[in-house]
Amino acid sequence: MPIDINDMHWLNLPPAWEMNNGRLIVRSGNKTDFWQGTYYDFHRDNGHFLGRQWRGDFTAEITFIGRYRELYDQAGLMVRHDATHWMKCGIEYTDGARHFSVVVTNRNSDWSAFRLDHEFEALSARVTRNGDALFIQYRTDKMTEWRMARLAWFDPALEEVSVGPAFCSPERDGFEAEFLDFSISEPVFRDIH
Repeated sequence: MPIDINDMHWLNLPPAWEMNNGRLIVRSGNKTDFWQGTYYDFHRDNGHFLGRQWRGDFTAEITFIGRYRELYDQAGLMVRHDATHWMKCGIEYTDGARHFSVVVTNRNSDWSAFRLDHEFEALSARVTRNGDALFIQYRTDKMTEWRMARLAWFDPALEEVSVGPAFCSPERDGFEAEFLDFSISEPVFRDIH
């Protein structure tokens, strides 16, 4: 589904972005990131995020391509309540390879990642919120089924969130990504298995 940005709002407008045939094409600013404290002992909230407001449970899906080159180049999907309550998932470039990465922040950030060894161009991420949980899945354009990446706690009292594409380049500027589609709707399921 082409991206409709009419009711979406930027947090930290990137230096370059455009819509082209329903696709969002972006370029990052210098040393942008989302992270709160843990291990690295810094707090950054200057990454780029284009969000749509949503209240309650949902399923969101996004598909994207990135030109990953430098450490921590990243693109994907974000669910955000505020600077200290959010989740981002997608591709992050680390140790010379693309990893599916999930960061969940409940005041402090945590990070989980696993290497994607097969070749692919586009990756899709799907997040379903059910009450106190975010169920995070992924698939590449070479896969037919969704695979589970993580089941994460997210405070159910934070009913109002923004959801949409996010991207950062913590070590440089000029990371380029293209978001091919984005959708959000009522939850498509509750079962994990």
